[in-house]
Amino acid sequence: MIDSVLQYLDLLDSQREAAFAALDGLTEEQIWQRPAPREWCIGEILDHNVRLFVSMLPGLHFGWAALGWYGRLRRNRPYLETIENIYKRPSFPMRISFLWTPKYNPRKAIPLAALKIEMESAHARIHAYYTGKDQAVLGNIYGYDPAVGIFNLIQALKVSIDHDQLHFDDVIKMAVRFKGGQTG
Repeated sequence: MIDSVLQYLDLLDSQREAAFAALDGLTEEQIWQRPAPREWCIGEILDHNVRLFVSMLPGLHFGWAALGWYGRLRRNRPYLETIENIYKRPSFPMRISFLWTPKYNPRKAIPLAALKIEMESAHARIHAYYTGKDQAVLGNIYGYDPAVGIFNLIQALKVSIDHDQLHFDDVIKMAVRFKGGQTG
């Protein structure tokens, strides 16, 4: 069986690096400029992604501590490593971002470099959580979310990566507009 956890962790890093590379050449003012009233700017979107990962870690640790015995007991049973991109479901509630409101905003801005450090740190904590854990155990520990449904701890990582990419796509489009380019 392929190690999907390592592949997902690599994807987490590569998509983050691609998003920040797209921001090269933008000013701090552009990072914190809202595209329209009541819409998040690049900085807020990035900080929102950080907040999601930071808030997810306690649940992951709880799942491992409380249900690790169950995962170990079932480690020889099949489990799913993938999950469809829930953000592409027509019925997915896209207006739930208020659950992870950015700590920083145009009035309380920090440098882009500091945002990148915060995101790298949150992602490093995700790496530390998943690294060294038996994938068969992770795949047999389950949780539930009303918007996602039933998922295992491997699928939780994939959902979080899809969330990041959803917002990185917005960040990249905004960066292209600032640089005078066109988006699709």
